[in-house]
This record gives sequence, C-alpha cells and structure tokens, in this order.
Amino acid sequence: MSRSTSAHHSIASLTAPVAMGYIPLGAVFGFLFVQAGGAAWLAILSSLLVYAGAAQFMMIPMLAAGASVGAIALATFVLNLRHAFYGLSLLNSMPAKRWQRWYAVFGLTDETYSVLTALPSDVSARRMALVTALNQGWWVLGTTLGALAGARAQVTLAGLDFVLASLFAVLAVEQWRARADAVPIWLALAAYAIGYAIAPGQALALAIALSLLACALRPDPAKHRKEAS
Repeated sequence: MSRSTSAHHSIASLTAPVAMGYIPLGAVFGFLFVQAGGAAWLAILSSLLVYAGAAQFMMIPMLAAGASVGAIALATFVLNLRHAFYGLSLLNSMPAKRWQRWYAVFGLTDETYSVLTALPSDVSARRMALVTALNQGWWVLGTTLGALAGARAQVTLAGLDFVLASLFAVLAVEQWRARADAVPIWLALAAYAIGYAIAPGQALALAIALSLLACALRPDPAKHRKEAS
C-alpha cells in the first residue's frame, strides 16, 4: 500500500466516528427543514455555507415563525461563540496558506475540534484541512439524504436525537486513548458535576467556564516534565 493511500485511509478512519453521527443528524436537519416548508436545495446550501449544526436546527423554527435574517444571524453568533475559544487553542497549528487557514476556521465544529486535537502535534496543514473538509462532507451528505427523504416520504425520527450524545461519547473515548495526560478529562467531568449541582439548566455553560479556568490555572505539564528531567 502506498504512503498516499495509507494517509487517506488514516484520515477516513479518523473521521469515521464523526460520519456515524453527522450523516444521521444531517439527515434529520434536511428532513425537518423540508417538512417545515423549505426547499431541499436551500437545506443543502445551508450545510455548505452555514455549517453549524445546532444553529441550523435552531434556524428551522425561527424561519417557520418568520424571524428576520438579523435575528437569526445574532442567535447563530451567540450560539457559536464558543468556537472562538476553540480557534485560540489551535492558533499555532493552523495551516499557513490563507485559503486553508480560512477554511479550517470556517469548518471548525465541536467534533472536528475533537478530532484535530487528538492528532499528533506534527500533523501537516494539508491533513488538517482534509479532515475538516471530510467532516463537512459527511454533514452535507446527510443533509442531502434527509432533504430528499423529507420531500418524498413520511419517516419517523424517533431515537435519532440520541445520535449526538453517542457521537460525543465516542470522541471522548478517542481523546482519552490518544492523550497520555488524562487530567483534562477528569477536570471536565468535575466541572460538569459542579455546574450541574449549582444550576442544572446552565450546567454546560458553567462546565465550559470552569474547565477554561482550570486549564488556565493549571501548570504546563510539558514544562513541568522538562524541569524535572
């Protein structure tokens, strides 16, 4: 097997867990978008140009209720503000080429961030861009299938709402296996437990804030190991 074939096989295997979540979830989005009265091609265009899963789902009832474009844009901005923190942590490893860098920023989702941070530190910029593009491809494929199904058939969606939780569980396990340092995972679990005890309805937001604070206060493990040696 050639090096190129092996590299593409490796990228495909990296994004396989994302595909198992994005294809059915994208299909649910496409289906609901069409059932709400939108055109199938608009659902697909949304996944190509917006590509923000939770925001796209939020957009469906807002569009159905006749909300303005400005209101939808503001809600999308607030919902996706967490991606700014993702980008800051990847700033030094982003591709140098302008188009690759801009696309990597645009395509940075929760799941893509999880895959990218599990890659070795010396991974090429081209490979980062390919992982990002392939993940979006899974979402667009799912949207297309769902939009076509929504225009032609009545399909039950019971149980598909658990797909995203399953996907995050798989990605968390992959992060655990890829990292020698398990402290961040324990910090995240503890932060969520504290957040849930304080305000169950806002547990996720509190957990993110507490995790960021803990990571900022925690000494750099690599620097500590270097000093110890």
